[in-house]
Amino acid sequence: MRIVDLLSAEKIALHAPAVADKAAMIDFLVDLQDKGGCLTDKAGYKKAILAREAQTSTAIEMGIAVPHAKSDCVKAPSLAACTLTQGVDYGAMDGQPSDLFFMIAAPMDGDLHLEILSHLMVLLMDPNFTAELRGADDAAAFMAVIDRYETAKFGAPEETATAQETAPAAEVQSGPRIVAITACPTGIAHTYMAAEALEKKGKELGIPVKVETQGSGGAKNVLTAQEIANCDGVIIAADKEVELSRFDGKPVLRVPVSEGIHKPEELIHQAPNAPIYHHTGEKSESVSNESFGRKLYKQLMNGVSHMLPFVIGGGILMALAFLLDDPSIDYANFGMNTPVAAWLKSMGNVAFNFMLPILAGFIAMSIADRPGLMVGFAGGAIAVSGATFSSPTGTAVSAGFLGALIAGFAAGYLMLGLRKVCDKLPRALEGIKPILIYPVVGLALIGLFMCLINPIVGLINTAIYSGLETMGEGSKIVLGIVLAGMMAIDMGGPFNKAAYVFGTSTLAAVSASEGSDVMAAVMMGGMVPPLAIACATFFFRNRFTQEERKSGIVSFIMGLCFITEGAIPFAAADPLRVLPACIVGSGVAGALSMAFGCALPAPHGGIFVFPVMTNVVGYLIALAVGTAVGTVLLGLLKKKKS
Repeated sequence: MRIVDLLSAEKIALHAPAVADKAAMIDFLVDLQDKGGCLTDKAGYKKAILAREAQTSTAIEMGIAVPHAKSDCVKAPSLAACTLTQGVDYGAMDGQPSDLFFMIAAPMDGDLHLEILSHLMVLLMDPNFTAELRGADDAAAFMAVIDRYETAKFGAPEETATAQETAPAAEVQSGPRIVAITACPTGIAHTYMAAEALEKKGKELGIPVKVETQGSGGAKNVLTAQEIANCDGVIIAADKEVELSRFDGKPVLRVPVSEGIHKPEELIHQAPNAPIYHHTGEKSESVSNESFGRKLYKQLMNGVSHMLPFVIGGGILMALAFLLDDPSIDYANFGMNTPVAAWLKSMGNVAFNFMLPILAGFIAMSIADRPGLMVGFAGGAIAVSGATFSSPTGTAVSAGFLGALIAGFAAGYLMLGLRKVCDKLPRALEGIKPILIYPVVGLALIGLFMCLINPIVGLINTAIYSGLETMGEGSKIVLGIVLAGMMAIDMGGPFNKAAYVFGTSTLAAVSASEGSDVMAAVMMGGMVPPLAIACATFFFRNRFTQEERKSGIVSFIMGLCFITEGAIPFAAADPLRVLPACIVGSGVAGALSMAFGCALPAPHGGIFVFPVMTNVVGYLIALAVGTAVGTVLLGLLKKKKS
């Protein structure tokens, strides 16, 4: 199936008058889809489109937007198209209004809409193509332009197989023969835009280039062993880890995916002269002049991306537990009072218990490959348990996500060091390294390291708690700032733990009807970080990756439920900018909560315990102000994403 097969005249609107806003544009396009008869439920399909747009805008640069969704309300794949006389703000990264739209409707069975989207992305990279679409006078001319360019690019249906079979023959031409892989975290737009830019520039230069795309629908245009053997250079334009073992002995140039889009000619010329890659059987090490900072960032993001499903799945189930529970049964046990709530919260906790070990494990794996996974996972679990030499089964003080970060990087680099040591062993011992030496020695090393780190965390926690006790009778405003700010510092670590324990300890000294102002400030400090981050992903979209923007709505829900862990993926990815913004926002909110005399009789619950709170209006104001402060600071501190 091709793009032109999904279009029909009634689903194309050309030179349409200006619309008021993005919402009106979506309504207009959904109406076009409905005219084609592909929808069983127009409202349901629109809901799916809005859900996709809530993750991140489907607008791309150059005035183009491709809204798309899979839904049970779609009977068969369909495409609607529209051009506007005046563009509308659709949330494009370049800030420009969009005036050329394609809306894709796909049924739930299969990933056809992703394949269509990849074809569209390739064609839409050609400015001549988009110019002719914008200039088309009627639907027939519009479809003729698509058919002509689609055939020229992908071939007629019956010619596709023949074209693919004869493609290798083109590489017999003189000059370097280049193969490439493009990949980005989401695997949609940039993956295919970089591939198209490289192949197009190769044609201009007379240098055959074949690009394998590792997109959201899996690898496409896969490189064969023969093509790799015959090539003169390899380009890896990717923002995620790519397996390099098949390129052993070849010049390999590794760059971010954005360089594949913006510097294709430079990369094609550099590839044959890139350093020769030698696969060691371990981690596919970087072979470009990639900075140490960027390596750390990619290693960190490997852990964060694998941790996200645990945060989202566990967080949503825990939020549902609070929604379905009755706090009046037992404030101290809120979230576990009814059987349904207890089951949901328990299942959510299962995912949360894996969250930090997963973070540490995949950071270590990105550094030392599979030998690092178990060691990092164990290091993260030890950080969470707070284990020490005197208490190897664990303590009440967890090292939190900062401890898990330390464990992940420590495990990875410990395993790299161990590998270098093992390289000196006789070759006869090669076979026992991955099954005996690496896991046993690695586990022992990370255990020793974390049992040295965790007692320091415990001492910090004890000192903090003692300091809070001395402040308890002093200035309430200062106490509110300190407690709420501490909740945002390490999100489960010694600072957070000390503040939360101090808050819950004050509940014993007050009656349920009165509540604790300290506990209210503590909960405030835990709600602001995920809420501020969620708002920042909406108001400062260009400061976040597409994956982060998709997680914004989940972070918002978790913030409302006082599940601070919703902020951890963002804090782990950029701690030097995210944490200060969250700490200041939480501190401001905590101070206002104390100033307004807000009090809480329950140790948890977020918005679901607002009905039993003293001065809930003041609490909402404090929460809004603190969130706004954190949001603005995130917008100021975080750098724009390319």
